[in-house]
Order: sequence, then structure tokens, then C-alpha cells
Amino acid sequence: MIKKSTPAARIKNFFRLLGPGLITGASDDDPSGIATYSQAGAGFGLSTLWTALVTFPLMASIQGMCARIGLITQSGLARTLRRHYPKSILYTMLALSFPAIVLNIGADVEAMGAVSNMLLPAVPGYVFSVFFTALLLYVIIKYPYDKIARILKWLCLAVLVYIVVAFMLKPHWGLVLKNTFVPAIHFNKDYLSILVAILGTTISPYLFFWQATMEAEDSTHHAARVIIDKQVLSAMRKDVNTGMFFSIVVMYFIMLTTGVVLYNAGMHKIDTVAEAAEALKPLAGKGAYLLFAIGVLGTGFLAIPVLGGSLSYIMAETFGWEKGLDKKFGEAKPFYSTIIVSLLVGLLLHFTGISPMKALLYTAILYGLTAPVMIAIILHICNNKKVMAEYTNNVLQNVLGFITLILMTAAAVALIWMQLKN
Repeated sequence: MIKKSTPAARIKNFFRLLGPGLITGASDDDPSGIATYSQAGAGFGLSTLWTALVTFPLMASIQGMCARIGLITQSGLARTLRRHYPKSILYTMLALSFPAIVLNIGADVEAMGAVSNMLLPAVPGYVFSVFFTALLLYVIIKYPYDKIARILKWLCLAVLVYIVVAFMLKPHWGLVLKNTFVPAIHFNKDYLSILVAILGTTISPYLFFWQATMEAEDSTHHAARVIIDKQVLSAMRKDVNTGMFFSIVVMYFIMLTTGVVLYNAGMHKIDTVAEAAEALKPLAGKGAYLLFAIGVLGTGFLAIPVLGGSLSYIMAETFGWEKGLDKKFGEAKPFYSTIIVSLLVGLLLHFTGISPMKALLYTAILYGLTAPVMIAIILHICNNKKVMAEYTNNVLQNVLGFITLILMTAAAVALIWMQLKN
């Protein structure tokens, strides 16, 4: 007699499938991303909620392609570029990615320090930033990949607090649904700027590298997954789609929370994620404020290892270094040294006088320049039978990919135009 699986068993099996895609999606909602979504809600109320519906299929499509590249080639994007494309492309990506990722790390570390200082005012923000950096480096160097992956997976729960906060506020759900499904586009510089920022935050090049590398890395820890079949590809798609959906839901509820509370209170200008959390305290109550602040810390602990790890994998695959989060420090010194340098340089930004918002602006510009080129390359790889064999893109994947390419190119041009105009 065949024993039927219970709903609880099916749910357990589903969550067992989740891994690189879930971590990638959740890490996209880092403190820098939270700052962007908070600015969108504070500046424009609920009128940017519709962007969640647009960005989800685009994110899922590109990240799915990256995951498939990692599975089929058993290597990250940087190594695939080195094998099949001119080195000039790889070195250009590296030159743009290194400063962008370091600036992103710096902005996230500073945001975590500022939020912790709000919770414990007696301790300066920079002390928290130094402590968090040291703790992250210890965990990344000390523990093997499997344990780090489990830690990151549990940290994904931190972003759920933003959904809880939104429901605590009891918004007008009819108005929320209207703004979700009926776009209200304002053709002015500020609104277009926030649309560009949302696109740049949700579709970030470092996530492309991380997704491909983690799929390859993850498969080496599950011998059965090395043999690619429909079941493996289906599991990968579920993982990626769940992770991207998770990311977009959190983005949506952060914009909803700040759109209901800050925008309606006349607080239309939020420069940092700490300001967003602080502003919620008198308006939404201490409980909402605490949850919002705790979420910043949780997402920071999740995102910074992803940022530092993606940069290390890019460097290692570019220069042929020994790599892997499952290796000990002595076995992959250049790999771990890159993580150490990226986190320490990011921490030093706290003491240089560069504001988190300026760091985010520079990051957005560098990501904006990199993203369209990387998306074009990913599309080319996924249609290249010499690389992907029979696992090339289908029509829908190409359509979504080219829409993403057009939108990200338009966003990059708009971003550069707006900076030159200033």
C-alpha cells in the first residue's frame, strides 16, 4: 500500500528544496534596499506598489537563467565568461563590480550601526559597525558552506517582520489593492528617479554572480543533483521563484508601511533606513518601530555575506584561485582575503565622511552601468548551445529577458542623464 504524503510532509519537502534562490531573494532586501523602498513609500505614498507586479517576473526570469547556468556549467558566471568570452568583458565587469559591492557593504554596515545605536543610544553607532563586521568575518571564515547556508536560510525569516508591521497598521485595503493593480505614473524627475532606484535595487548584478555560483556550489554538496534532469530543473525553478517572490513581497510591504505611515504624516523625505525606523516610532507605535529596526539587522547579517561572497567568487573565478566557502582559510587564502578586504574597506567608509546615501548613489550608478551589459551576456549564454547544450532559453524566457534588458538599459540611461543634469 502506497502511503500518501500529508500536507505537513509536503510543506516540509518544499522547504527542504529551498536554498540558493531563497537566500538570493531575501538578501536583495538588504538595509540599502530597505532605504530605497522606504523613500518610495515616504515620497509617493502607495503609488509605487504596482512596481512589485512588474519586477517579480523580470527578477525571476534573470535569476532563473543564472541558476540554470550554474547548474549546467557547474561554475559561476565569471568562470563561464572566462571560458567562452573575451577577457575584456570579464575585466570590465570586475572593475565595475568591485567598487559597487564594497560601497554597498559600507552602506549596509553603517545602516546596521545606526539602527543599533537607536535601540541602544549609549553605544555609538561605529562601535556596533565594528562589532558586526568582526562577527560576520568570524562566522564566514570559521564555518563551512553547509552551516553558513543553514544560518542564511534561517536569517531569511528576519524579513517577515515587515509583513507583520504592515498588518499591524490596518491600512485601507481597498486603496492598497487599487494602487497595486492600477499604475499611477507621475512624469516628473523625482518619481522617475525612484522607479530607476527600485529597478536598480531589485535587479542587481552581484545577485547574478551569487545565484550562478551558489547553484554550482550547492550541487557539489548534493551528488545526485550533478545529473541534470527535469526534476532537478523543476526544483531549481521553485527555489528561485520562491526566493524572488519572497523578495518582492517584502519590498511591497515596506513601501506599504512607509506609504501609509510616513507619507500620510507629511514625512516625504527619508535619507536613511535609520530615519525611516525612527520616524515610525511616534507614528506607528513602539512595537512597529522595534520590528522594523530588528528587520534591518537581520537583513544586514543576511546580505553582507552574500555581497562579500559574490565578490570573492568573481575574483577567484577570474584569476583561477582556489575557492569555496566549504574550504578552510589556509586552503583558499586569496578567496577569504577578498572577503576580509571587502568588509574592512566597507567598514572604513563609516569613518571617511561618505554618507550612506552617497554610497548608495555611487552604487546605483555602477550597478546601472553593469546590469544591462550583464543581462545581455546572460541572454547570450542561455541561448548558446555550446555552453548550455539542450538547456537553452525557451521563447517566454527570452521575451522576459529582453524586456528586462530594455528596462534596465532605459533605467541606466535615465540615471546617467539625471546625474549629468544635476
